[in-house]
Amino acid sequence: MELNDVLRLVRKNIINLAPYSTARDEYKGKLGVFLDANENPYENRYNRYPDPRQLELKGIISGFKGVAVENMFIGNGSDEAIDLCYRIFCTPGKDNAVAIAPSYGMYRVAADINDVEVREVQLGADFSLPVKELLAACDENTKLMFICSPNNPSGNSFPMEQMLELVSSFKGMVVVDEAYIDFASQPSLLTVLDSHKNLIILQTLSKAYGLAGLRLGLAFADAEIMSIFAKVKYPYNINLAGMERAKELLARDVKSEIEQLKSERERVAEALAAMPCVEKVFPSDANFLLVRVGDARALYDALINEQVIVRDRSRIKGCEGTLRITLGKPEENDRMLAIVKNWK
Repeated sequence: MELNDVLRLVRKNIINLAPYSTARDEYKGKLGVFLDANENPYENRYNRYPDPRQLELKGIISGFKGVAVENMFIGNGSDEAIDLCYRIFCTPGKDNAVAIAPSYGMYRVAADINDVEVREVQLGADFSLPVKELLAACDENTKLMFICSPNNPSGNSFPMEQMLELVSSFKGMVVVDEAYIDFASQPSLLTVLDSHKNLIILQTLSKAYGLAGLRLGLAFADAEIMSIFAKVKYPYNINLAGMERAKELLARDVKSEIEQLKSERERVAEALAAMPCVEKVFPSDANFLLVRVGDARALYDALINEQVIVRDRSRIKGCEGTLRITLGKPEENDRMLAIVKNWK
């Protein structure tokens, strides 16, 4: 799709929106005396509002993601970016979105909040991507399509060529959620972002980078689309303390932690597969495993009784009888494995 075709997808009131603007956005010179924002003038490190554009943090992220600052949005978790997709592209009560199922529950929650219909298309029995069915679910009012890869809760990645087929064929915005891409064997779609104007890629600093408590989600897209995200978001959506701490923690090299988690993924999967109560361990490109057992709820309760918390996914269509187990430290994984092994 051409950029003009993409911009026609944006709600007219959003295109015409005059964003909130601060005096510091408008003034281009060197800042000295701050008498513009009704702040407390007495310095305590946090008495001033943060940079609403987050330029310094974006510059750091740009360095290791290889994406220009103007192609980036930082949100209060990926959930803010998901919500903005609906607010920017979908007219409440009229437009709809298509999403794979089972997948991340916030696609539907954010849609419900924005009064947007979600048409869920079930993955194959092996959690494969149903390309034709996804396209068939669309109509003239379908503005968004959500694909999570690696997918949550199934853990598998979808072939890049299939996702790009959807991007090329769909006449709306394709949102590819790559929250777990740092644990995957295949590359990110960031490598082809410049070639697809209707592609939005979501990532996060919560998983591989260990910043879940700071709530920092990332979106990447064409610069024009990201400029619309910037004018629709709340002015100071990322607080100063969070930005400062993120800049410090992003200086850490997390490659060894990622590699250990990937190694644990293989070790734990092999150990679980050998246990009598385990029927199947699904292949995973994420930092968790989806495991089918004979009585998921009973095993879940047994783990809870030993103060080991996993996620019961057995009530979700396509995930019947399964638990989703996040990979922890080796000793934490060993504790979980011992409970499962000894469970009757």
